[in-house]
Amino acid sequence: MDVDGSQSPAVTGLPANTRRLHARGREIYLVGTAHVSLESIEDVRKTVELVAPDAICVELCQARYEAFTQPDVWQKMNVFKVIKEGKATLLLSHLVMSAFYKRIGDRLGVRPGADMLEGVKQARERDVELVLADRDVQVTLKRTWRHLGVWNRLKLISLLVTSALVEPDIDKEAVDELKRPDRLGDVLMEFAEAFPAVKQCLIDERDVYLAQRIREAEGQRVVAVVGAGHVPGIAREIHRDHPLGPLETVPERSLWSRSLKWLAPLLVAAIVAYGFYSAGAAHSLESISIWVLVNGVLAAVGAALALGHPVTVLAAFLAAPVTSLNPTIAAGWVSGLVQAWVKKPTVADLEAMPEVVTSFPKGLWRNTVSRILLVVVFSNLGSTLGTFIGGSWIAARSF
Repeated sequence: MDVDGSQSPAVTGLPANTRRLHARGREIYLVGTAHVSLESIEDVRKTVELVAPDAICVELCQARYEAFTQPDVWQKMNVFKVIKEGKATLLLSHLVMSAFYKRIGDRLGVRPGADMLEGVKQARERDVELVLADRDVQVTLKRTWRHLGVWNRLKLISLLVTSALVEPDIDKEAVDELKRPDRLGDVLMEFAEAFPAVKQCLIDERDVYLAQRIREAEGQRVVAVVGAGHVPGIAREIHRDHPLGPLETVPERSLWSRSLKWLAPLLVAAIVAYGFYSAGAAHSLESISIWVLVNGVLAAVGAALALGHPVTVLAAFLAAPVTSLNPTIAAGWVSGLVQAWVKKPTVADLEAMPEVVTSFPKGLWRNTVSRILLVVVFSNLGSTLGTFIGGSWIAARSF
């Protein structure tokens, strides 16, 4: 008997982590995997052999599929476009997470994502439909970021950096433990308490998205290779029809959020103006000097920590006091473009991007492309810190 109570001839000998469901009159086999587990690769292979599916779904989007299957994907990256579109932080986060999975995979002797690649391989060898069932990773990250407040963004960034820098204490037994539904429930509950918005976008929404894409796959028998953490959610949602449009869009910022980014520069301008009328022009000039120096110096320090070119450091210093008053442009964008201009990435630099993950974190500073990303992020962090410190300093001396 299937988990939903319907009767049909059962496929015997399935791996313990494969779950059999029925939806829309078809058989669906969910293979719950750990992305750095050799056993998961065998689970995928064995399930496909026993089921002989008409379609195989994998928990990949087009971008991640290309990253896994096309070694030269980095060569196609337009660094200037990445900076101008404000995607430097997202790309740097991707490198950090890739480094984290790479280090775990090295310890366990398996390539991260090998479970998904096995699904791809089986679909090709059997000439059946391959369904890239996951939501675009850029949409997922943007929706997650949009739902986080400032404090939770800082917490998440620190968690990502710590995870990548600290040697992961994970062995085969720990990975096997995480594939157990009861243990996964505990882990996800802890995660939800710390980052409820992150869980909603990274897990809950993707459960719905994956379930719908699996429902839409062709054929009477479908094998879906998904992370073990998604299996309960997919099993819950597989019997419901969900429109995917709302989940594929990045929500607009609220009016309050859009207004808030102008609040800091308006407050600074108002405080300087108040100082001019209450204490005179000399007082206002000193306040402006504080603003310029604090913003400029901290943004320049950020660029210097990223090992930016001296011209880049100067650009960060000059840009930050101005860009801090204009939320439509960021100091890091200016310094990043300057860094890309004075140290133009070569084809060799782009080809060497996978090595950044292998030699993380030192590799970030050695590669021309990843160093540009660091310049953008560190300059922006310095400028943001300068806005708070400089603004507070000016306010304290004006009242």
